[in-house]
Amino acid sequence: MRIMSESATDPDATERETAVSLDGVAVRFRSRKRDVTALREVSLDVAMGEFVAIVGPSGCGKSTLLKLVAGLLKPSSGDVRLRGDKVAGPRHDIGYVFQRAALLEWRSARKNILLQAEMRKMPSAQARKRTAELIEMTGLTGFEDALPHELSGGMQQRVALCRALLHEPPVLLMDEPFGALDALTREQLNVEMNRIWRETGTTVLLVTHSIAEAAYLADRVVVMTDRPGTINEVIDIDLPAERDYAATMARPEFARVTNHVRGLLGAGASAD
Repeated sequence: MRIMSESATDPDATERETAVSLDGVAVRFRSRKRDVTALREVSLDVAMGEFVAIVGPSGCGKSTLLKLVAGLLKPSSGDVRLRGDKVAGPRHDIGYVFQRAALLEWRSARKNILLQAEMRKMPSAQARKRTAELIEMTGLTGFEDALPHELSGGMQQRVALCRALLHEPPVLLMDEPFGALDALTREQLNVEMNRIWRETGTTVLLVTHSIAEAAYLADRVVVMTDRPGTINEVIDIDLPAERDYAATMARPEFARVTNHVRGLLGAGASAD
């Protein structure tokens, strides 16, 4: 089954620059007792400006795949490229958002965002201007000086997202960023994430265990197999870029995608 999207039929989409390319990638680890293959023969191209969600069973190598793109892990075989350049070490032209916000407790929301600027030695005036723009974009206005313990979990993740976007990375990697949030907050941040992606044009790779989240946010959903992880199927989503949450959930195309992904992953797969 291949569910075609508007982007898949757009002739301009096929001419877009490739942001991320994985070609025959495998990752093997050696432990005291045995060798473990985390990923095998993974090949995937992601176009600039595309939103790709990755779903699969726990332990199938989804997070490992993001680490390869970030240059935090080297493949045992195969090739990983970011905007045409071979990934040979940690990359500075990406943003990374994790499941936990990992904010410094003694720094305000604004200063946690500006930590990125300090580490990258960005010009102060430019960094503060960009921080103000991101705070407004993510609905954090009025909470700039709040400490992390004064913020809800959802607000903390918004701060982490702002920090990741501060240097305007062409590629944003997101590893289960909303997994620890309550259902309502997660829905709200899904809506915000769709809007932010449309406004920034950033290429996004999202790892999630939520089938509904993947189908709502992505241009394409990559479904992985159990370990050793490889790509089972890539599904193009036939939905407009701007997506009303309730209306999207009610669309028959959405139901077809989520049911198909659930079938690929097995009866116990999460649809939350």
